[in-house]
Amino acid sequence: MTSVLAVTIGYWGLAVAPWFLLPPLWIFTGTALTGFFVLGHDCGHRSFSSNRWVNDIVGHILFLPLLYPFYPWRFKHDHHHQHTNLLEEDNAWAPFTIEIYQGLPLFVKVFYQLLRGRMWWLGSIAHWATVHFADNAFPPGQQEQARFSNNLVIIYAIIVFPAILVTSGIGGWINFFLMPWLVYHFWMSTFTIVHHTMPDIPFRTRSTWSLAEAQLSGSVHCDYPYWVEFLCHDINWHTPHHVSSAIPFYRLRQAQASLEQNWAPHLYKTKFSWELMKTIGDKCHIYDEQNCYQTFQQAGL
Repeated sequence: MTSVLAVTIGYWGLAVAPWFLLPPLWIFTGTALTGFFVLGHDCGHRSFSSNRWVNDIVGHILFLPLLYPFYPWRFKHDHHHQHTNLLEEDNAWAPFTIEIYQGLPLFVKVFYQLLRGRMWWLGSIAHWATVHFADNAFPPGQQEQARFSNNLVIIYAIIVFPAILVTSGIGGWINFFLMPWLVYHFWMSTFTIVHHTMPDIPFRTRSTWSLAEAQLSGSVHCDYPYWVEFLCHDINWHTPHHVSSAIPFYRLRQAQASLEQNWAPHLYKTKFSWELMKTIGDKCHIYDEQNCYQTFQQAGL
């Protein structure tokens, strides 16, 4: 109910507020919509409800305003949990080796450098656009479900976008959809890159990779301002979620406390700041077996 109430207040504010209050309302509404994603994320892990059909229905509903296809996201996210910080298998901000990078088309190199640098905040949009909507990229047993979710998102957009344009024009579409959606993706990009990316957290090849080590020591706990934690349901208490994805969001703090009592030397904790994001964007570029990462400059690129 917290997220529904926050999103409702946000959209009401966008409808009645004077123009100079719109930017903070975009930030508030987009952050509240990120709470929708977090609840849908729990649905994907079957930790929202004990009933599979409830998880699937609620997950689809919560993801629709974000234009996110639920089943394709769940399939890819499960792959991330099964291959956390495994080089060339993890699909969440895994770095390229220099060999892979050099074999890429020029436009992909350009985008990789942008998203690995100061424009990390667009990474979630790139991931959303390139990973989830290709039904045929999924195994045969998953293609029908992926197609269902993708078609649902398309139908939603076909209904909602014209309704916004007819009632409030292109300005209304920017106000009610685009700006909150961009804020949502800002947080998604920021959260997900911080979850497993630090200059001293390694991605490993299969010969040296350990799933247990990756879940415990390769997952980052990051403290954000309280209002972000509240609206986003503690998604950044991330280490216990990787230790056991069955833990619902409202038990993550309790689980983190238990991990700190028993495994504190193995945990990675930090605090959100623009300096932190600058460090990640300036240093975490190309995979390096000895030092975790090289910068583009160090790699001679």
